Amino acid sequence: RRWVPFCKKHNVEPRAPEFYFNEKIDYLKDKVHPSFVKERRAMKREYEEFKVRINALVAKAQKKPEEGWVMQDGTPWPGNNTRDHPGMIQVYLGSAGALDVDGKELPRLVYVSREKRPGYQHHKKAGAENALVRVSAVLTNAPFILNLDCDHYINNSKAMREAMCFLMDPQFGKKLCYVQFPQRFDGIDRHDRYANRNVVFFDINMLGLDGLQGPVYVGTGCVFNRQALYGYDPPVSEKRPKMTCDCWPSWCCCCCGGSRKKSKKKGEKKGLLGGLLYGKKKKMMGKNYVKKGSAPVFDLEEIEEGLEGYEELEKSTLMSQKNFEKRFGQSPVFIASTLMENGGLPEGTNSTSLIKEAIHVISCGYEEKTEWGKEIGWIYGSVTEDILTGFKMHCRGWKSVYCVPKRPAFKGSAPINLSDRLHQVLRWALGSVEIFLSRHCPLWYGYGGKLKWLERLAYINTIVYPFTSIPLLAYCTIPAVCLLTGKFIIPTLSNLTSVWFLALFLSIIATGVLELRWSGVSIQDWWRNEQFWVIGGVSAHLFAVFQGLLKVLAGVDTNFTVTAKAADDTEFGELYLFKWTTLLIPPTTLIILNMVGVVAGVSDAINNGYGSWGPLFGKLFFAFWVILHLYPFLKGLMGRQNRTPTIVVLWSILLASIFSLVWVRIDPFLPKQTGPVLKQCGVEC
Repeated sequence: RRWVPFCKKHNVEPRAPEFYFNEKIDYLKDKVHPSFVKERRAMKREYEEFKVRINALVAKAQKKPEEGWVMQDGTPWPGNNTRDHPGMIQVYLGSAGALDVDGKELPRLVYVSREKRPGYQHHKKAGAENALVRVSAVLTNAPFILNLDCDHYINNSKAMREAMCFLMDPQFGKKLCYVQFPQRFDGIDRHDRYANRNVVFFDINMLGLDGLQGPVYVGTGCVFNRQALYGYDPPVSEKRPKMTCDCWPSWCCCCCGGSRKKSKKKGEKKGLLGGLLYGKKKKMMGKNYVKKGSAPVFDLEEIEEGLEGYEELEKSTLMSQKNFEKRFGQSPVFIASTLMENGGLPEGTNSTSLIKEAIHVISCGYEEKTEWGKEIGWIYGSVTEDILTGFKMHCRGWKSVYCVPKRPAFKGSAPINLSDRLHQVLRWALGSVEIFLSRHCPLWYGYGGKLKWLERLAYINTIVYPFTSIPLLAYCTIPAVCLLTGKFIIPTLSNLTSVWFLALFLSIIATGVLELRWSGVSIQDWWRNEQFWVIGGVSAHLFAVFQGLLKVLAGVDTNFTVTAKAADDTEFGELYLFKWTTLLIPPTTLIILNMVGVVAGVSDAINNGYGSWGPLFGKLFFAFWVILHLYPFLKGLMGRQNRTPTIVVLWSILLASIFSLVWVRIDPFLPKQTGPVLKQCGVEC
């Protein structure tokens, strides 16, 4: 009530007080109001007092009584068991009395806790967002929805207006399913060792997709058109009328004139029906459904009344309204809201009845035998429900837009240490494998729809990339094998093959340079992305492939444990936090293997003399190229610079040395003689 007027008066950014007061910038810049310093000091003091009160509540809540919490009337609080409780809704700021200190209306703030019962599948994040869609439709029914992760905050208060510029555009706004913003993060070290910013994806790939059917949905920082979440098809553009000429004789176009007149009468009859009950029809999943105009609909059975006197075609069209219950669930109020394209609540509603209806739509059994999670709302079936949801929308013909304001719209937190970052990548890759093995795979799904071919290729890329870990693992192993066996990684090539190889290599380099020049991404960010692509490919992506195959084909769900070690309590201290996990084994093995190969190759060259150094340089190049890509991983194992390496690195060096000495002892790389054994003949030879 005090923070919002303060922000509006002094144009404060960001609007999150925790991050605003912690910013290490000159907060007096561009501030001209004489009372700003005094009001800011008072606002900061009040916010800190507010934080203390919240922390006291949290500390009290952590000391849960054995008999559970009790409400003011003496009854047990229904939320004592977090996995078995009824649906709960608390309206903090409602329609009445939600005013700030200046007397202006504040946005509504409603807390929703959906019903949880044992034996029901709740679908995690996707199920929670579907429940929020239904509750918001019943209580407020705004036409647009902002989706943010819980660790994100609004960094640019004007970003919503930029999204509305697209969604409310009279030309193509009705065809947009969502406006996606790039993800930006706080608390990442300056060098971005593990490519947490994902600059190449957000500043190159997503911008490229914006020129096709639109960017993919990334799960946060997205403004949705509510109608697109309901499984409707986008409106079809009306074709321009054909040009006619009045200079021809009337007998030349009598047939055409007759047909136009007939079609006009037909349209008038259809308009009469629409004026009585509904404004227009809308397509949902390839079928026609009646779209509501202005009159509210509460009881679908009342539609059957008044059907007498209409033809069977109109009657069957209206009776198809009953199909909405099979798709959206048994809630007439919610179904009525889905038919109101411009949002708003039906007339004659009261807050008490709406709260009861909102409790009903978040019950455990509401989604049973409906299309929720299949064709409507966030789609179930993968841990990366965002890719599936956006893919289904694009298959119906919707378009999306990528909006990149100069000041980042939203900011969040990213896993800064190596183990957490690998587990995040593992989760994304596992979701892609699940989609690849499902009926929603872009390789074979939705060919009868309106998905463009280049957009389909982009979605195929998002679900097949984990499988590149298998050849990538082979490519990272081959240099060490070549050094240990004395063979070269590249066989002898003909002149024509060499030209093709060189042309392919140069085209890849040219493409990368053009992308960097076009997007403005720095070489350092591009190189960090290349490095972590190798690190994630030989660890998280590889595990995701096998874990996904076990989960989908055999029903075995495996989890990888993360063991944390203490970190320094300094800035970026978590960057040096070491957490042992099985995901670290493959990259560590590759580093040891290539280091052993380098030592063995150099030992071979020393034993064989000057002539063997030439072929060795080519082998060493590929081995060092692999080690260079895995260098951030090695730094993550070593910890802070100028410190004693961790036990993992010490063991790696020890094992590499022992293995190299054993290899040299077994096979000293002496030349093998195939001819007769010649004895030394002394001076007379």
